[in-house]
Amino acid sequence: MSISRHLRPALLTAGLMLAASAHAAGWPEKPVTIIVPSAPGGAADLTARTFAQYLGAKTGQTVVVEDRPGAGGIVGTNASKNAAADGYTFLLSTNSTHAANQFLYKSLPYDAQKDFRQVGLLGTFGTVGVVAPGSPYRTVPELVDYARAHPGEVFFGYYSSSSQVPSELFKQRAGINITGAAYKNITQIITDLRGKQISFAFVDYLTAMGQIDGKGLIPIAVTGAQPHPAWPSVPTMASYYPDFVVAGWLGLSAPAGTPADIVEKMNAHMQAAVKDEATASKLRALGLTPESMDVARFDAFVKEDTARWKEWIRISGIQPQ
Repeated sequence: MSISRHLRPALLTAGLMLAASAHAAGWPEKPVTIIVPSAPGGAADLTARTFAQYLGAKTGQTVVVEDRPGAGGIVGTNASKNAAADGYTFLLSTNSTHAANQFLYKSLPYDAQKDFRQVGLLGTFGTVGVVAPGSPYRTVPELVDYARAHPGEVFFGYYSSSSQVPSELFKQRAGINITGAAYKNITQIITDLRGKQISFAFVDYLTAMGQIDGKGLIPIAVTGAQPHPAWPSVPTMASYYPDFVVAGWLGLSAPAGTPADIVEKMNAHMQAAVKDEATASKLRALGLTPESMDVARFDAFVKEDTARWKEWIRISGIQPQ
């Protein structure tokens, strides 16, 4: 009887492990949902749809992209946290949801580490500083000179707490008196930039591409470590201020408790998607630099990025909301 009591828990554990493996072996057996914590039509949404198209074709299952915008990504992220950890709901996670937000808000309804399993990376991106074509400044040094000559008269726009960081870092590094204006969406920033209601803004590459190509806005610098291939002559902010590199990323995370085998299978699909030239080309067109990592490396990357954003926000002087 004593042996039976000791064996029973071990047999139960073994049975659960076999059941999980069997479940993972057949995954996916029904539609998969990717929750995007931002509005339709943005870089995150279009990236998720690009990957969903690839995943659906490879697995033969429907992949649903569900946009849950609100509160700087908090609404969609929290919805993902509360989803069943069965391998059929994933979050399109970002540097905002999983690195910056914990330092930009006094409290969050989720813990980016404890409440999620990090699945994999799809790519990284920088932002680009843009001004209106008729602006009296067309370069970063000219903008700095103008701000010093007109203290308190230069305004920048931002549409989320994390999008405020590059401009606040610029303010601190250049030692200039400029003021931020908060917007509900990036579309209004573009409108007010072109109407000269604000002076400049740092926006994601996808948003900027059409405006720059159409000559509606002028790029003055990028926050990535390297110039963007679409604008090779546009300098990096690091060329003016050493170590001024602010990059974002898009990947997938899953509710804590999602079977490890399923996480590994999804990661394998993500790595294959990034290596697929047709899919990678679509991602590049969205302003993303396609990049993949295995599960362990991505988990470490998210932790490292959290430390980076903590430091950037500290230097920027942004106070938690």
